[in-house]
Order: sequence, then C-alpha cells, then structure tokens
Amino acid sequence: MTSQIPHRMRAAVLRGEQPRLEITEIDVPVPRAGEALVRVIACGVCHTDLHVMKGEVAFPRPAVLGHEISGEIVALGEGTAAPEGVGPGDVVVAGFIMPCTECAACRRGRDDLCAPFFAQNRLRGTLYDGESRLRMPDGSFLAMYSMGGLAEYCVVPVSALVPLPAGVDPVAGCILGCAGLTSYGAVVRAGRVERGTTVAVVGVGGVGSGIVQMARAAGADRIVAVDIAQDKLDAARRLGATDVVDASSEDPVTAVRTLIDGGADVVFEALGRPQTFAQAARMLADGGRMVAVGIAPGGATAEVEITPLVRRGYSITGSFGGRTRADLPAVVELAAQGAFDAAEVITRHVSLADVDGAYRALARGEITGRAVVVMDAAADGRA
Repeated sequence: MTSQIPHRMRAAVLRGEQPRLEITEIDVPVPRAGEALVRVIACGVCHTDLHVMKGEVAFPRPAVLGHEISGEIVALGEGTAAPEGVGPGDVVVAGFIMPCTECAACRRGRDDLCAPFFAQNRLRGTLYDGESRLRMPDGSFLAMYSMGGLAEYCVVPVSALVPLPAGVDPVAGCILGCAGLTSYGAVVRAGRVERGTTVAVVGVGGVGSGIVQMARAAGADRIVAVDIAQDKLDAARRLGATDVVDASSEDPVTAVRTLIDGGADVVFEALGRPQTFAQAARMLADGGRMVAVGIAPGGATAEVEITPLVRRGYSITGSFGGRTRADLPAVVELAAQGAFDAAEVITRHVSLADVDGAYRALARGEITGRAVVVMDAAADGRA
C-alpha cells in the first residue's frame, strides 16, 4: 500500500437492533491476494440493503452495507494478477456478486450461483478465507455486505471489477454493478427477451427502471410498466416503456392483458411482494415466462394457480443477478453506447453523512429510480 492511502476512513455502520446507519471512523482495509483496495467514488442506495437494515434478510451485525460501487483502484493485494484495466489508478465498477472463480458454479460460468459468495459473504459477512477485511474501532469483527461499499474505501476481489470507459460518468456508473447487472441477468439470461418480445415490468423503481431499459435495448416490441406511483411511471416512459399502468387506480392484470392481447411474453416482478408476484403470473401469455427479481422478507410466499401454470405452459424462474465476469462488461458497454442510461435512473445524490436519511426516504417510498451516495460530495457538487 502507498503512503497516499490514509490509515482511517469513514464508514456507515449498521449496529444494534434498529435500522439505522451510524457514521463511524474505522481503519482502512488491507487487500489480500486476488483483491483490490478501491477508493469509493459513489455507492447506490439499494432496496436490498434496506431489507438487511430492517432485519427482513438475515445478516450479522455490526456491518457495513453498500454493494453497488464505482471507484478508483489505489492498491492491489500482494501477489494479485489483475486483468488489463484493473490496476492502481484505474476507475472501475464492481459487480455486487463477487465470484470466487474456483467453485463448481464459477467454473461453469455461473457466477450468479457462486457457492462461497452466498455461504461466506451473504451469510457470514466475510470474504472467501472466512475473514472480513473490516474491523470496528476496538478491533472487533465488522461484517461486509458484498464489498461494504458505504465507506470511503473498500476491498473487492478483482474478479468482480470491470474498468469504466472515460465516457461513462463514474458517479452514475456505480449503479451498473447492481441495478444494471441485475437487469441484464433478468432480461437477457432469465427472460431471453429478443426483438418482437412483449414485456411487462411490475414495479419500476431502481431495478425495474433498469429492466425497462434493458428490454428496450434487447428489442422488445411492447414494454408495459406497472406501478402505483405516477412519477415512477412517467420516468419509465422516458426510459422506453411503450405503455404504463397505474395499479392504484385500475386492476393491473386486466390492464396489461387489455394492452397486450393475450398477455405478455415475459413478465418481470421487481418488488418481491406476494400480491404482485401472483399478479405477474396472471399477466402471462400462453407459454410465457415470469421472472422474479424482487427480494422478499424471509419466509414470504405467494399463491400461483396450478392449472393455468400447467395448461398454459407458463414458466416461473428467479433471477438474482447476472454472471459478473461475462455480463458486467456487456452492461458497461451498453452504458458506453447510451443504450443503458444510468444517469437517467438516478434521481437523488446524497453525501455519506446523509446516507441514513436516504434509506429512510427509500423506506417511505419517496425515491424514484435510484439514489446514490457521493463520497466526495463537496468536490463533486451533486449532494
């Protein structure tokens, strides 16, 4: 590590039973082999973090959340062999799924099913040697959710890093690693959307907005956005939705099936709620595919009528995210081409000091699209 890297940094720490983030000064983490130390430029405010904060998704505390970052690499762990564009001084985006590269799933290219990622990082808050790179001020354990990006510095396995082209705004680019990667995985991998496909998107917040853009880029013929918030529907139309349905004033299933005679070829459920899950299944055309994307509180279930599922040949699949090493470069390329406009999805910039308030606003449903934390907010001028 170089002399320009400070010994201490600010991080937003989740501790105790309440869903509150406290700005705490802790030691800057040290990368090990196969890892990079990244100076965080921006970090997305994602609903999945909110599920963790509210205790709806089990995760150890204290913890540093934040899994959607862009930043500048400032050091590599000793013995690290990094690909081109992933070295000190390079500006990168990090995929929230950080593949170990060695498990059976990773070896067959299924980064989205990486067993150590889920077993070590998502359950225990560590990296793949069973240790976190973060410590509380007293030296005790501090969990990291993905890379723990709600901090001024974070450690990321180089397998999850992709260089950002000069034409992509690094602040807006932070959402490519989760909203972009999740949308790409849902649309291209699970949904198999192609030219002429008809699509409905139930819930057009941060990820749903990304799905609208990805479906448009894939050549979908009709894209129906469904939500209860008019500002989100207006934004979805700007991003490429051909039709919108206000589910607060009309039955969304009837509305979608009226707009697309016979139902949609692919329906994406981006909220993770039992009611909207069941509604999404009823929007399908014969032989259609429903892709569940939204994360639900633990134990949540949804009812799906069996006979239509069998008789009409529906398929229902889950999609947690894309395949980081193969798909994140494709997402970045779409952003560079203007086919995925990350800046258009972002509607609020906040400083790290104001991050707790941003998550409270997200919980109240006040954020359209995505909010992002800008680490050097004063210099950037956007928070």
